[in-house]
Amino acid sequence: MSPVRVRRGTSILDLAGAKVPSIFLRPDTAPPFPGLLLLHGYSSSKERLAGTMGLALAARGIASLAIDLPLHGSREDALMEEARSDPLGLVKHWNMALTEAKAAIAWLGEQEEIDSRKLGISGYSLGSYIALQTAAADERVRLVIVAAGGDLPVTPWTAMVRLMSDPIRSAKSLNGRPLLMLHGKNDRTIRPDQAQRLFDAASQPKELRWYESGHVLPTAAADDAASWLLEKLVISRA
Repeated sequence: MSPVRVRRGTSILDLAGAKVPSIFLRPDTAPPFPGLLLLHGYSSSKERLAGTMGLALAARGIASLAIDLPLHGSREDALMEEARSDPLGLVKHWNMALTEAKAAIAWLGEQEEIDSRKLGISGYSLGSYIALQTAAADERVRLVIVAAGGDLPVTPWTAMVRLMSDPIRSAKSLNGRPLLMLHGKNDRTIRPDQAQRLFDAASQPKELRWYESGHVLPTAAADDAASWLLEKLVISRA
């Protein structure tokens, strides 16, 4: 595939009243473009996904918005350190992440360069839980990509965590919207059996692709996801 010039915009977006650092990548070609919201994993940042998935998408004529989740990246949330150790604070920030993700989808759909009928969401690891929950609650999201994500681990706290975020319930609620899952065969953070449980529970259409990797997926996974997205959105290659 020949190189494609990319327009990059780094800014602070006002999403649901929060100041959210973001990277907006667009192909340097004629709009409108489909748009994909990128949600990173735990201890990661917007730059990680913008520099991999975002570039792979732009090469195929798809725009993306990567944002820093609460407590991550260059966020300067008040009482950040307290929230990391306070369960109630973590619940508050989880709900904040969901609210901001939904606002980010709305922001994408409002951009003149974006085709609001072709919006999707992709989450990596922690971001995949937020992506699924956002998609389940917002029908503007037409398709979902889950990278290195799966069902919750089985622990004494699983039932309680499901009250806040249940990926199985979210996956069942996609109601015909395409789902792509990408997972490492040797992932020890979110294990293969967790990925398989989520995939088995999800509604059709769905696809699960395995890679010879751990929790960090190879570069090929980003290219595979971008190609899948292109196919599902039925974008002209002309």
